[in-house]
Amino acid sequence: MTLKERDKKHLWHPLTQHKLHAESIAITKAKGCLLYDEDSNEYIDAIASWYTCMYGHCNEYITSRVSNQMQQLDQIVFSGFTHEPAIKLSEELIKILPDNQEKIFFSDNGSTSVEIGIKMALQYHFNKGEKRNILIAFEDGFHGDTFGAMSVSGLSVYNGPFEDFFLEVKRIPTPNGENNEAILNTLNDIAKTHKVAGFVYEPLVQGAAAMKMHDPEGLNAILKFCKNHNIITVADEVMTGFGKTGKHFASDHIDTKPDIICLSKALTGGLVPMALTTCSQDIYEAFYSDEISKGLFHGHTYSANPLACTAALASIELLQSDAIQQNIKTIIASHKRFNEHIKTHPKVKSTRQTGIIFALDLNVEMKRYGSLRDKLFKFFLDHGVFLRPLGHTIYIQAPYVITKEQLEQVYNTIEDVLEIV
Repeated sequence: MTLKERDKKHLWHPLTQHKLHAESIAITKAKGCLLYDEDSNEYIDAIASWYTCMYGHCNEYITSRVSNQMQQLDQIVFSGFTHEPAIKLSEELIKILPDNQEKIFFSDNGSTSVEIGIKMALQYHFNKGEKRNILIAFEDGFHGDTFGAMSVSGLSVYNGPFEDFFLEVKRIPTPNGENNEAILNTLNDIAKTHKVAGFVYEPLVQGAAAMKMHDPEGLNAILKFCKNHNIITVADEVMTGFGKTGKHFASDHIDTKPDIICLSKALTGGLVPMALTTCSQDIYEAFYSDEISKGLFHGHTYSANPLACTAALASIELLQSDAIQQNIKTIIASHKRFNEHIKTHPKVKSTRQTGIIFALDLNVEMKRYGSLRDKLFKFFLDHGVFLRPLGHTIYIQAPYVITKEQLEQVYNTIEDVLEIV
């Protein structure tokens, strides 16, 4: 039996209606920007496997470091114990995080990093003797699939069956430069009539909303408003973090820094799962008390796993290397050239770019997971490129190590797919 056939017997895949999509492609090997399936087909991974493998698959700089760590210390409880990889990671990460970040809390995936950020915001006020139970979030945001993360997400395609069980959230539009003042007026109305604990947001780019991009100045004004009203700001940088916007973090583009930052995905170069929720000293001190009940009683079995910490350390070193920083600049420039070429195509409605993230909207109505989207997805695969259209949006978020030739193949395939729309 093939892997695809064996897969059907027991496995339930994410974001999949199995009655409509009976088969999954069986990948047997990955290296650099390339994926190989059991039929010996080759695909350029143009989305870095959901924005994780930014330094390429099976990067030897990362795998060799983790292999050595395996011989020394594999796993240990992080409650009551500590270890060198976690300590070293905290030291190196603090150096590149926004200046107000001081403390790091470990978990294991993007959703839980946001969950922890929400709990920090809610308990911060609780510990100070003030009950605030309302959260603010952007329309069309996506923050994960656990209940707190779903609560602040705004895409009903993922959350519909669960919405009756959510935390109470007030939604605001993303700033576009023209609606900035109106948003501030809305925020003022919300703050006057509700006890708002926190604002959870994806800075600059909303990933699952089809790479929807917003105005930095407008976001900065929102963050300043929150600071002035003691509303805890929680930046979900799970997707945007570690170089994708052209700086280490999307928050680096904005003057007002978040109180809390959520990180995962590219954190470990895609090798192993891990997440972090970082915060300012002020947030941490609200939990620092002689009262045990004021502590943050949240934990995961694999928190600060030594292997994951080692992978993250190696990834941060790669991120700061001259080679990767030059590659990021090269990809950004290449996207700009492609944008100039493609933006006037009659089948293209609009284009946008932030850092190495490029997206175009097709001039056609499509369902997010409809038949035309599936047709485009298959076309890309048949032409050796792994891209996942989000409705009528085609986007690129390739590994930093992608070659010029591979990137040209991605561009050419996108241009070719326009002929079948």
